[in-house]
Amino acid sequence: MSALLEHVMSPEVRPFAIAAAMILIVGSIEVVSMLVGASLSEMLGTNIDFGHPSDNGVINAISWINVGGVPLLIFLLLLLGAFSITGFLIQDIARMVAGPLPATLASVGAVAVSIPLVRAASRGIARVIPKDESYAVGLGDLVGRVGEVVIGPLDQGPPGRVSVADIHGNRHFVWAVAAPSSSPLPQGTMVLLVDRAGTRFVAVKADDELKPSKPTLSS
Repeated sequence: MSALLEHVMSPEVRPFAIAAAMILIVGSIEVVSMLVGASLSEMLGTNIDFGHPSDNGVINAISWINVGGVPLLIFLLLLLGAFSITGFLIQDIARMVAGPLPATLASVGAVAVSIPLVRAASRGIARVIPKDESYAVGLGDLVGRVGEVVIGPLDQGPPGRVSVADIHGNRHFVWAVAAPSSSPLPQGTMVLLVDRAGTRFVAVKADDELKPSKPTLSS
């Protein structure tokens, strides 16, 4: 076990070990965030649209690599996984032939091999991910919808999280604050999203006639 750990943490493979560790960390954060009613993948996906041309060259490069249009979190995990596995393979082959390569040189080779692999993998994964363009909604379409405070209370300070369903029944977890005239809205309160600024919504307590008759998320 100690020999394996020493091999994994040796300087020539350290970048690839770090990439593997990041996969575990990001995956753990996603699981924990889902348990508390949030979603790391949704937070990443609502900040940047990688599906359209941009003035930012980095975003355009990611759009070209992520040709299949898979969610950003899956794309990042694919990239980290391909970089880590390719890097370890490069160093293992080099060690059998002559000796391990410098970490920088091996990393460059791993990136060069990973890019086409990730591009092909994202295309394949995108084919099996259920998609229906008619069900796509923008954040603006959620204004006027009733949701439930899942991380609160909502006040005029840092935003909390509201679970809200769109017109197709798909559930979203959005950032929200209470309206200036509203008292704090505790967790479990049914709220009406009345306005939006960027990715942050403004909420007020929903009137009784607007509240759904079905059981809420917390119940």
